[in-house]
Parts: sequence; structure tokens; C-alpha cells
Amino acid sequence: MICKNWGFIAIVGGIALSGCMNMPTPTAQITGAYVSPLKYESFGCPQLSAELASLSRRENQLVTAQNQRIKTSETQAFWYGYGQGDGIEASELANVRGEREAVLTAMDAKGCKSAN
Repeated sequence: MICKNWGFIAIVGGIALSGCMNMPTPTAQITGAYVSPLKYESFGCPQLSAELASLSRRENQLVTAQNQRIKTSETQAFWYGYGQGDGIEASELANVRGEREAVLTAMDAKGCKSAN
């Protein structure tokens, strides 16, 4: 009788742990991919400011999309035992964050004032 209970506990534990499989990465854990600031070397301060604003808007859109993917994945994991994993949103968010860092570096190098 004791052996049967351990088997049941192992099965339930395995199912519970599988609910965490293939879950999307939280947005706070997605770091920027490296982008060389030399890409923005020819930009003036007004162009850099406009680029920074554009990248910030895109970053916000991607954070919203990734958070939605996380919510959907949590629901899917509850019902099916696995999540969706990361999609294009996570890799694009890493790229946008890298571009944003490169723009900020270029702005610092040129002595531009940044609102961010």
C-alpha cells in the first residue's frame, strides 16, 4: 500500500513540475543584444532623440506583447502542462533594447541631452 502511494505522489509531482516547462521569459529578464554605437555615428542630436523616442515606443509595445504571451502561456500550462515559450517578441525586445543602449551611448558621446 505504501508503494502505491509513493507512485501516485511521484506522478502528481511530475505533472505539477511539467506545468513550468517552456514558459516565456519575463520582460525584466530580457537584456539588450549588443549593437555597436558606431551605427549612429553620423546621426545628429535631433535624429538620435527621434530614434530614441521611436525605440522607446517599440519597446513598450513589445513588453506588452511579451506580458500577454506570459499570461496566455500560464493559462495553457494550467490546462495542458506546458507553456508557449518565447516567440519573436522576446528576441525583438532584446534587439530593441540593444539599439536603445547604442543610441544612448551615441548621445553621451556627442553630448546630447536625453529625456531618458
